[in-house]
Amino acid sequence: MKTLNIEAKTLEEAKKEAVKTFRVNEQFITFKVHEKKSLLGLKKSVEVEATLDVDVVELGHTLLKSLFENMDVDASINVESNEEEIFYDINTEENPVLIGKNGKTLESIQFYLRNVLNIFTDNHKLVVVDIGGYRANRKKQLEILATKTAKEVARTKVEVKLSPMNAYERRIIHTKLSEWRDVVTKSEGEAPKRYLVIRPKKR
Repeated sequence: MKTLNIEAKTLEEAKKEAVKTFRVNEQFITFKVHEKKSLLGLKKSVEVEATLDVDVVELGHTLLKSLFENMDVDASINVESNEEEIFYDINTEENPVLIGKNGKTLESIQFYLRNVLNIFTDNHKLVVVDIGGYRANRKKQLEILATKTAKEVARTKVEVKLSPMNAYERRIIHTKLSEWRDVVTKSEGEAPKRYLVIRPKKR
C-alpha cells in the first residue's frame, strides 16, 4: 500500500494534501496523527501518516461488476491473485462484443482497470483481464507463431519482424523463445505500434 508522511498545521490540511496527492476520495485513506510542538512549545503542527487502505483485488471486481451492470450485461467474474498478478476471468453472453475486433475492447477494459488499481499500490501488479478464454486461445496462437517463426529464422539466418502487439502479447513470445539457442527476441518501435523482432543469435 502507498504511504505518505505529511506535516501540516491541522489534520484537515493534511487530509486535503493526501487527497490531492493520491487523487482518490478520502474514504480510501487511513490517517495516523502525531501532534508536534515547536522548541518553545508555542506553535503546534501535526505529523500525519496517510495510507491508501484498499483491497485492490476486491476493488477491481467491484469496478468490473459496476461496468457490466451499466452496460446491462450479465457477467460472471472469477478472480485469481498472487504476488505478481491479478487475473480476472470473465464470461458473458456478450463475449464477442466485449472482446471486440482483434481484442481491442478487451484491451480497453484491461487498460482502464490497470490504471485505476495501480493508483492504490506501489508495486504495480500486473492486472490481466480475459473474456471467454480469448487470451488463453490467443496465447496458444502466439506460441505457435513464435515457434514457427523461430524455426524459420534459425534455418535462414534472416530476422523477421512481427506485426505490432501489446506488451502482454510480446511477453508471451519473449517467454516462449527465451531459452532457444538459435534466436533472440527484441521489442522495437513506439507504442501502440511497438513490434517484436526475432533475430538469429550471433555465435
